[in-house]
Amino acid sequence: MFNRTLDVHAGRAHLAQQGVHVPGIDLSTTYPLHDAAAGTASIDAWANGDGTAQNPVYARLHNPTVAGFEAGLAELEEAETAVAFASGMAATTGLLLSRQGHVVAVRPMYGGTDHLLSSGLLGHEVTWVEADGVAEAIRPDTSLVWIETPANPTLQMVDIAEVVAQAGDVPVVVDNTFATPVLQKPLRLGARFVLHSATKFLGGHGDVLGGVVACSEADAKALRQVRVITGANLHPLAGYLLHRGLQTLTLRVRAAQANALILARRLQNHPGVRVVHYPGLPGTDPKGLVGRQMVGPGCVLAFDVGTMNRARAVMEAVQLATPAVSLGAVDTLIQHPASLTHRVVEDEAKQLGGVTAGLLRLSVGIEELEDLWADLDRALSTLELAAAAK
Repeated sequence: MFNRTLDVHAGRAHLAQQGVHVPGIDLSTTYPLHDAAAGTASIDAWANGDGTAQNPVYARLHNPTVAGFEAGLAELEEAETAVAFASGMAATTGLLLSRQGHVVAVRPMYGGTDHLLSSGLLGHEVTWVEADGVAEAIRPDTSLVWIETPANPTLQMVDIAEVVAQAGDVPVVVDNTFATPVLQKPLRLGARFVLHSATKFLGGHGDVLGGVVACSEADAKALRQVRVITGANLHPLAGYLLHRGLQTLTLRVRAAQANALILARRLQNHPGVRVVHYPGLPGTDPKGLVGRQMVGPGCVLAFDVGTMNRARAVMEAVQLATPAVSLGAVDTLIQHPASLTHRVVEDEAKQLGGVTAGLLRLSVGIEELEDLWADLDRALSTLELAAAAK
């Protein structure tokens, strides 16, 4: 699935006709309407959820810069189209609002998504199941099956094709944020929606917020209608940065993944670490999904150091890695899910999802491997020295 050529050129076919080398940034909030009839027709088209119309009319309805990013991401995901939102959670909310009804969901998943589904805020009843229990949970009013693979934060993997088979006619949503289209193509496996927190790997530099859903044009209409009504639009500058980020996506994922694999192996042998969660390690991928569903194990790993105090001490001791939430940037980030990204998840759900008190999530960047290892080893060894001194 590695394709640097597609990354570089996706969503840019129109540039030659415009006589430019890179996309422009259209910051207009409104557009001239010298032909009132054409304006009316355009309003009707946007309200219908169409992807094109004669005139953008107003920035909440459409933006050409954002449309370029959507086209690029759709190409990478092998989708008919994509719909971008102001954040990953806005995309999640938009997708849920576009499909009212019962939801079947598999834990673990990102804490914000878990919290939104559990809260009932949007009126959805949710049944939480293990991946092999999807079929039994399907009801006549089930509107979506929601999975995240690899899952945040434990990197638990779900067999997408198997879940699709269990779901039958019910659309399956795959949160592909961790894998990216570089490593995994859920639509090939029968998923109907592919969700990304574009803030992460798609942007890749920790400087842009966004979300996007790749899907069919028919499904995109409802998503666009929600976006038009709620105003959850991606800003044009964010659209530009995300489209630019796609050009180096494969290079960044490859480099970070190479680091992650070696770091996972070394952490597994470190006396300060109890367990490492990473699909590239022996015994962590019993279904053989790496190589069959994903072309590589990815750039994120998690490791357990035993207690919350020890985990927080490691976060405070690192000097090269940044103790911060989010992931997918060119620099390495480390965070404590139980007290940060998954803080809002119910305690029982955290326990069932493997979000332990001593768990740390590491989003590996593209720094020099030995520099990263020296930083982690020193932080972990400091714990062991402190324990020996007591």
